[in-house]
This record gives sequence, structure tokens and C-alpha cells, in this order.
Amino acid sequence: MRCHRLLITGASGTGTTTLGRALATLRSVPHAEVDDYLWLPTSPPYTHKRPVDQRIALMEALFVPRDSWILSGSLKGWGDGIVDQVDGVVFLALEPRTRMDRLMGREVLRYGDTIEEGGVNEAAHQDFLDWARGYDDAAFTGRSRAEDERWLAELACPVLRLDSARPVAELIAAVTDWSGGEAAVRDRRS
Repeated sequence: MRCHRLLITGASGTGTTTLGRALATLRSVPHAEVDDYLWLPTSPPYTHKRPVDQRIALMEALFVPRDSWILSGSLKGWGDGIVDQVDGVVFLALEPRTRMDRLMGREVLRYGDTIEEGGVNEAAHQDFLDWARGYDDAAFTGRSRAEDERWLAELACPVLRLDSARPVAELIAAVTDWSGGEAAVRDRRS
């Protein structure tokens, strides 16, 4: 199987962007991040979503027509037309405590002391962490693991499931073996 168009998805903090960028670099193909299309640029960020038709139009203008690309993030519930164009989906999972630790570390790097008590981004940070914690709760009304599992089961393309506690190099090797990525890289270089 050759996957020229891959979607890397999973809960926030599982490493979808890290893996997507690494695979795109290895394959010398464009990498796109769903959040760049989903959210309007605001300060603080991630507060206002772009209308669905605008998200899709941007994606179709900037990378979807290309022969090969890697997309990181979730399209569940709004991006079916884009998902229909992927050759395969890689789903990353991670033990909840480790995932939340990663997210907290990322938040501190991104926003520094602005997320601390009394900081300008404190409320947005707490809202985000509450939302992210809910992912592993089957009763959560937002995006959840249970909903992602139902969505994955309905996909027409193949799905590779990986535990993202593994080192990135191992994840890259697993995806490459599964997707024919190394052959695709060799073909372009010869």
C-alpha cells in the first residue's frame, strides 16, 4: 500500500503535529495542521472558529490538490470531503496522565506565566485543560475517544493505530513500513 496523503489524528497532546512534521520532512512533502484552518487568528489564540466552508476552501486551495501531503489534527464532524481524499489515517493514542503532562508542558512553553493564576490567558488555559481532560471520559459531550473510535470505524481508508509513548523514530518507522513511505521517498529521489 502506498499512502501519499496521510491524516495523523489523535487527542490533543498525543504528538500528531510532531509525527506529521517528521514524516513530511522525511518524505519531502507539505505538512498542514488542522488548527491553522479551523481557528481564526485571535489573541488569545483558539477562541473563534473559522466557518466550515472557509476552512474547506483554504485547504482545497493550499494543499489538497497536491499529489502528496501529511495533515495533522481532527476533521471529525466537518471535514469528510478532505478525509475522503486521504490514503490512510494514523491514529495516535496515549495514556491520559502522560498526555495531560505533555499538554501542560506545551502550554507553559507557548504561554509562559500568562497562564498562571491572574495571568491574561489563565481562563483560556483552564478551559482548554478541562476540554482536553474530557477526551478520555466516555460521557464527555465534547470530542472524546469514544467518538473518535466510532468515526475511525466508519472510514473507508485503512487506519494504523499507534501508542505515541513510543519514540518518534519508532513511530516514523511504523508508519513508513505500513504506508510504503520509504518506497515513495526512494521513488522520488531516483
